[in-house]
Amino acid sequence: MRALALGWLAGTLWLQTRADLPPLLLSSSLMVVGALALGLLALDVLNVLASMRGKVYVRIMLLVLAGAALGAGWSALVAQHRLAEALPAELEGKDLQLTGIVASLPNRFDDGQRFVFEVESASFGSRAVTIPSRIALGWYAAEQSPPVLIPGQRWQLTARLKQPHGQRNPDGFDAEAWWLTEGIRANGYVRQNPAVLRDEFVISVRDLVGRARHVLRERIQHALADARFAGVIVALVIGDQRGIEADDWDVFTRTGVGHLISISGLHITMIAALFSGLAHFIWRHSFFIGTQLPLWLPARKAAAVAGLLSAIAYVALAGFGIPAQRTLLMLAVAVLAVWCNALLSASQLLACALQVVLMFDPWAVLWPGFWLSFGAIACLLFASSGRMTNAGGWRNALRSATHTQWAVTAGLLPLTLLLFAQVSLISPLANAVAIPVVSAVVTPLALLGVVLPAPLCGWVLQLAHGSLALLAQGLQWFAALPLAVWQAPTPGWFETVLALAGTAWLLCPRGWPLRWVGLFAWLPLLMAQPSAPGRGFWVTAFDIGQGNALLIETPSFRLLYDTGPAYSAAADGGSRVILPYLRARGIDTLEALVISHSDIDHAGGARSLMKAMDIGWVASSLPAGHALRDARHVDCVAGQRWRRDGVQFEFLHPLVSDSDVAKPNARSCTLKISAGNYAVLLTGDIEAPQERALLQRAAEQLRADVLLAPHHGSGTSSTPAFLDAVAPKIALFQVGYRNRYRHPKAEVVERYHQRGIAVLRTDRSGAVSLQIDHSGIKLTQACETPRYWSSQRCH
Repeated sequence: MRALALGWLAGTLWLQTRADLPPLLLSSSLMVVGALALGLLALDVLNVLASMRGKVYVRIMLLVLAGAALGAGWSALVAQHRLAEALPAELEGKDLQLTGIVASLPNRFDDGQRFVFEVESASFGSRAVTIPSRIALGWYAAEQSPPVLIPGQRWQLTARLKQPHGQRNPDGFDAEAWWLTEGIRANGYVRQNPAVLRDEFVISVRDLVGRARHVLRERIQHALADARFAGVIVALVIGDQRGIEADDWDVFTRTGVGHLISISGLHITMIAALFSGLAHFIWRHSFFIGTQLPLWLPARKAAAVAGLLSAIAYVALAGFGIPAQRTLLMLAVAVLAVWCNALLSASQLLACALQVVLMFDPWAVLWPGFWLSFGAIACLLFASSGRMTNAGGWRNALRSATHTQWAVTAGLLPLTLLLFAQVSLISPLANAVAIPVVSAVVTPLALLGVVLPAPLCGWVLQLAHGSLALLAQGLQWFAALPLAVWQAPTPGWFETVLALAGTAWLLCPRGWPLRWVGLFAWLPLLMAQPSAPGRGFWVTAFDIGQGNALLIETPSFRLLYDTGPAYSAAADGGSRVILPYLRARGIDTLEALVISHSDIDHAGGARSLMKAMDIGWVASSLPAGHALRDARHVDCVAGQRWRRDGVQFEFLHPLVSDSDVAKPNARSCTLKISAGNYAVLLTGDIEAPQERALLQRAAEQLRADVLLAPHHGSGTSSTPAFLDAVAPKIALFQVGYRNRYRHPKAEVVERYHQRGIAVLRTDRSGAVSLQIDHSGIKLTQACETPRYWSSQRCH
């Protein structure tokens, strides 16, 4: 069982790293080969090996290979079925008339709401069309606010859709993989054409669950109106984390208690154990009510079923989210083993649960929760193997709890650094306080409060919120400690495997020789330093959407040019793209930040970055009194130059006299970076008048090998004379997929092509990295390492 499950995991992992899916015939063949191998082993056809000393190892190897074939084949078949639903390219951006059901709890924000829509019928004009059955829609406020959507409603509306397209950045979140996991095969927005509510409620199990979650969220928000942690209470009751403030998430992350702030595996298991224990007690004592229930069904089996049913109900409150489903499947495997009277060890149960989870969700291996969940259980099993004790007393209980926390914290440290590039040092202490408070006080009070009638509902929820607020004060104090978090670059596989081996040695039973030596295996992991150029400089142009953001690095100097757009009131390019990349690199300081001008697609992420990182100085063309101007600020002015590590930086625009120009684009800080015979020119959003001015006063300084296309390739920039003066070999266009400005303009792109300039668009290639030194320019694009679900492919 264990070898088969590990092989299945290996096969699934292999499949999820492929650029293309294997053909259907090959996927089916893998399944057949794996099944035949299992059949041969089951029939013991390999008795010929009986005389071989290595028979056991041969059988294990065959089981692993059979599992790998089955895992890869099964995952490929599931992926092919999921990808078969696709939005035809000719329907992108068209007005489609849709009829369907609101299939999720809407995420409401200031400008509208987003929700999952289950499509029942679709048409384009008078023609019926086929589109994916499950899509994500936004309904935004324009002339009037959108209606309040409720799960289970059937609507007829007009929408514009596009194929799933996410940003591709090193160490960034893969939105396309997430949409694939959730079964969402198109997204878009509702047009302002009149929408018609066809049915107030369509009865189905899914919609009943959705409506119940809606009612519970409304009760909590009404009882805790304007309360700071109302979003956390909602997350604990129905698993909806979208109402939690970003600042609170930062505290939970720094203290390592983020796993508690939802319907987590811990809470599901706790509820299952509570109802299981209650059912077991009632079953064993049923003679008090004149029945003999244990004679009909053993109390152990009845308790297992009660625990599973309570877990199903609680997971339903979470909307059957993928992480909650994973815990439910693991519990279901344990219950099935009880009902079948299977004498399985804990490791065999874990292996069986692993295989079942991968069968239901082959994409689970892409997400940190999968590895941390199974990793934590594996650490507990390994650390407690052969060391259980029947001794009672609070001292032994405290010792056991401390050992458990130590085993999980130490065991998961290499994985945590691999997945998040940071680890909370204060986590063991914070969890020692937070786990009992959240699990035994806040969560039970919140669950009780939502089912009680008013005014008891409000009183109990206020008590839960007050308890949580007290805990949050302590967590904020923990999070503010100087060494609360250890940050290091994302380790390589060698460092990770070495650290895992050292961790296993460290967690061995007492008496194992030199257990402390395992700590030394952590040193390469913890002491790694951020990579930097040996000479010359690096440029990273992020796939940021419709906006600019580029990181320039020399051996001892890092400058960020622009910070990307603001996507919403709660998200921007700084927090969603740039910060995750810098943290994965182990970078916590920027020597300089340049904000070319005040437009939201260039300055939108600045506030997040300035709050989260140490920044030496900020140069910009922001007007006086702008909120981003502080003591670190200087105005960018043509003629300013400095030199770091042999790399020359110089502003070519704007002039001092341009400060009175009203249009922000015209004041864009234009920066040239040069090393030896190679140069990069970053132009911001300058347009034709500024290009002419630069030609008149600094034509000889414009020559560059790489050009950031002015104003994203708009029709008002990239004039022929300007391109001839710069004469770049490469042009970077940082644009959003199907952006509303239709950048870059086709005639502008053609202008570049006519001059033999290589055009790189981040909406097609993903992030672009350039390594520039005396030997030349080395180009790397994110699209060079696609996955089979990726929309961005290098051409």
